[in-house]
Amino acid sequence: MSEAPQTTESETETARVADAPSGNWVYRVLPRALWPHAQLARWDRPIGWQLLMWPCFWSAGLAANVASQAGIWTPATTLWHLILFMTGAIAMRGAGCTWNDLVDFKIDAMVARTRSRPLPSGRISRRAAIAFLFIQALVGLLVLVQFNGFSIALGIASLAVVAIYPFAKRFTDWPQFFLGLAFSWGALMGWAAMFGSLSLPPLLLYAGAIAWTIGYDTIYAHQDKEDDALVGVRSTARLFGANTKAWLVAFYGLFAALALSAFVLTAVAWPAYAGLALAIVLLGWQIRVIDIDDADQCLALFKANSHVGLIVFLGLITALLA
Repeated sequence: MSEAPQTTESETETARVADAPSGNWVYRVLPRALWPHAQLARWDRPIGWQLLMWPCFWSAGLAANVASQAGIWTPATTLWHLILFMTGAIAMRGAGCTWNDLVDFKIDAMVARTRSRPLPSGRISRRAAIAFLFIQALVGLLVLVQFNGFSIALGIASLAVVAIYPFAKRFTDWPQFFLGLAFSWGALMGWAAMFGSLSLPPLLLYAGAIAWTIGYDTIYAHQDKEDDALVGVRSTARLFGANTKAWLVAFYGLFAALALSAFVLTAVAWPAYAGLALAIVLLGWQIRVIDIDDADQCLALFKANSHVGLIVFLGLITALLA
């Protein structure tokens, strides 16, 4: 009896994407046939859904503090909302990345870091990618309908920004602003899920999260600035250039001021301010050490923003329980 053909190490490597960790659970757990789907959804790079999730968690934590002050907060409600937001972040980040890859597959084929993605490398068809997009969007919809009517409408409204984002790099030097509009939407959703309406604090938190997103995605975009210049893709990394540190001071500073304002208006307890202060220290460290010509360091600093998001959230939860 002949033996089954073995997959060689080189074949395995060509089935992966260049900028994803090779030891990720995707490559150890999922069958090889599902690798392209996981790569489209960026399951092998969890930083994206984490950064999408944190503004949701901040808003839910801020709303829980206000509800607690009013005597109407229940832990079960906030826990359920957090589970839904995490699930929705994974599903919608995956759907957004799949949509982005469908729009950008020709550009991705010309950029060293992205040409190994499933669509430009030919490891998945456009038809299969579109089908997978709809499956992920359906999961996101199932999550969304668990909330109140106002939150459902608010969530649906975010799709307009998500649809526009992949095209932004073609018509503006500020695609990171459009990413901020989309990735920060959760700063509205957490509050809306609790109260069925919006007020000034979540709007301030949303604006602050946009500024934070512009900052960290500018760092991320410095990885691709040479290739972007060659293919005509625009970004704040190319726009800011050598002045990136000054712009990071401005955007991270704006995030700090707006988040602080939201905290003051909601009269949260001191641990929330302590968490925000520690997050600001981490952002300052990013500005101090960044080398915009070191792609590996830019990626590491970009990923460090998940710690920023976690610390702000833990401050809000500690304030709630204080």
